[in-house]
Order: sequence, then structure tokens, then C-alpha cells
Amino acid sequence: MTAKPKTIDEYLEKVSAEQRAALEKLRKVIRATAPKAEECISYAFPAFRLDGRFLVAFGPSGGHCAFYPGSTAIEVHQGELQSYDTSKGTIRFRRDRPLPMTLVRKLVKARIADAAARRKGRT
Repeated sequence: MTAKPKTIDEYLEKVSAEQRAALEKLRKVIRATAPKAEECISYAFPAFRLDGRFLVAFGPSGGHCAFYPGSTAIEVHQGELQSYDTSKGTIRFRRDRPLPMTLVRKLVKARIADAAARRKGRT
């Protein structure tokens, strides 16, 4: 039985080279857009937390890759996601047709804004 990965690097070591390249690009954009977020493994996927709460996740799935920005971010940017397979909080894309990095930035920023609004509502 293999040990469960504890870091995103460990997780990505076990992913095919083609999917790893697409997921590393996604990871890089998420890190640049949310520099205060911390990397983690959440629900068995590479993820980012901001202020201790889930922000976004990503990973391979069968013959495609997936990005998990949450349902609110997808609803807000639904028009830009028409050419991708989406459901609830998931966007699926082919490794040879990655999500546009400008769109990833928008989705991450939408998640950051959503988290900030939730924090504000609690105080």
C-alpha cells in the first residue's frame, strides 16, 4: 500500500507527465494570484487554503484535468466557461487544451472575494 501524498509535489510525482505539465501551470497561476494561500492536500486533491479555509483545488481525472473553484465562481463566469465541461464546482479540461490563465486568475479572484465577503459577514 502506497502512502498518501502529503504535499502537492508528492501528489504530482504520481501523475502522468502530460497531465502534470497542465496541472503545474494551473498551480503556478493560482500561487501568483493568491500568494497568501497555503498549499495542501484536501479531499485527496492538491488544494489551496486561505485563512485556513478551502480556496480552490485541482487534479487529474481519467483522460482530463479538473479545476475546482467552487460553484459561485463558476456561476459568475459561466459565459466564459461555455466551451468546457462544468458541473457544480468543477471545470474539466483536456491537458492539451488548458484553461486560459486569465480565466483561472478571474476564478481565483472570485473565490478570494467570496471568502472575504463571508468573513466580513461573520464579524
